[in-house]
Amino acid sequence: MQNRFTFALCLEHMSKEDKNNGAEIADVLLIGAGIMSATLGLILKELEPNLHIEIYERLDVAAAESSDAWNNAGTGHSAFCELNYTPEKADGTIETHKAIQIAENFEISKQFWAYLLEKNLLSNPETFINEIPHISFVWGEKNVSFLEKRYQALQKCNLFEAMQFTTNPDQIAAWMPLVMNGRPADEKVAATKMDLGTDVNFGSLTRDMFNYLKDTSNVSLNFNHEVRKLKKNSDGNWEVKVKNRSTGEKKKRTAKFVFIGAGGGSLPLLEKADIPEGNGFGGFPVSGQWLRCTNIEIIAKHHAKVYGKAAVGAPPMSVPHLDTRMINGKQALLFGPYAGFSTKFLKSGSYLDLPKSIKLDNIRPMLSAGIQNLDLTKYLIDQVRQSPEDRLEALKEYLPTAELKDWELEYAGQRVQVIKRKPSGGGILEFGTEVVSAADGSIAALLGASPGASTAVSIMLDLLERCFPDKLESNAWQHKIKEMLPTYGKYLAEDNDLLKATRSRTSKILKIETE
Repeated sequence: MQNRFTFALCLEHMSKEDKNNGAEIADVLLIGAGIMSATLGLILKELEPNLHIEIYERLDVAAAESSDAWNNAGTGHSAFCELNYTPEKADGTIETHKAIQIAENFEISKQFWAYLLEKNLLSNPETFINEIPHISFVWGEKNVSFLEKRYQALQKCNLFEAMQFTTNPDQIAAWMPLVMNGRPADEKVAATKMDLGTDVNFGSLTRDMFNYLKDTSNVSLNFNHEVRKLKKNSDGNWEVKVKNRSTGEKKKRTAKFVFIGAGGGSLPLLEKADIPEGNGFGGFPVSGQWLRCTNIEIIAKHHAKVYGKAAVGAPPMSVPHLDTRMINGKQALLFGPYAGFSTKFLKSGSYLDLPKSIKLDNIRPMLSAGIQNLDLTKYLIDQVRQSPEDRLEALKEYLPTAELKDWELEYAGQRVQVIKRKPSGGGILEFGTEVVSAADGSIAALLGASPGASTAVSIMLDLLERCFPDKLESNAWQHKIKEMLPTYGKYLAEDNDLLKATRSRTSKILKIETE
């Protein structure tokens, strides 16, 4: 059994120089300048202020891919309104485990952001988080029944205690007048509402986090730099080959720990790392588009995130929603996303990304998953073939009086859904995130998408448990983590007084207090 990587080893050799270019070996090398790398970098820097951290991003700005506000399908996932997190089981009951977990994890994220503000590592919460009600809306007898059962099931958990439910059209119209305007008077409708909902601009948050991080000691942020190869050396460190995309210059860097947080680009890099734990993983790319409202009057009349039920065969990122967002200080209104298929793994990627990702160890799982998800493939093809009129008809289900002249098409980001190898050798398509780490903890990669950014802090805590177990158990790290996350090790869903106190504190700091 290999010795697990620990920061004790890391700090022991901080003075050692990289024999390739005379530069100090990096303690931590982060690939990708998105919300995941920003979160991990800040957590580690708070835990170990002397760490030497290097960040490499292939584009010229941070958060330009999946973390960007225009590319992110769900900004502020807290499971309040996303119906795909509460599926109806065969016996008619509602599964709430995932929704509770996501809601709990979002509270952890809010605690971390509140800590950053209290310590003046971030300055203005209004640049990245704003109070926006979260509403689930359905129509038709079957869906109304589902929503009521969902509401009753979630009421058993204190995290959702403040949720309101109604089948009264007048009440729903008060919550979202544009959605009810022009709708048949005899149509059966239902909605739930959580005033605790928020809109999070992860692009803005990520850039703010990196702006602080890059100005701290022993941290370098390198844009227009693409990681081309990764190889583990005999001494346990990682040799990373990097190319400057602006000048063409190539260099080698050595790091004791590598995190691959490159969104859709993580899978190819994991394959290049060639660790046994990465064998059998594949990826299924899904693209997206929005209809963006251009009419200022319409934008001003809608103030909510309204989520509905996904079409049969649709991936989670394609759950339709009429979504109020705050982008660059202005209110925006989006509808979608409309899913599509592209062989690119990144919005700025190559059409060869998918074929290049197919290897001997993952070809069977990928073929197996593809056969099992033919409905999804058909759905994506149908979405790609949609005309502007088709997209308008989908919008009218949520905004009956919508006119095409008030909306324009906006291209969203790329997602790569995880394909995992089953013990039988086949594969399964998973809609979530997956941390893949080496046995010795020297490298880790994040694959997948939703809920992603909203639960970034919890995902990084999982990574710390995998990759730095000894340091995580130390008194110093335990004390600091509890300072950053006061409820660390406790469950808000099991302690109503703690939940109320925590929400009250974080809401005040984040300036998202409800009236």
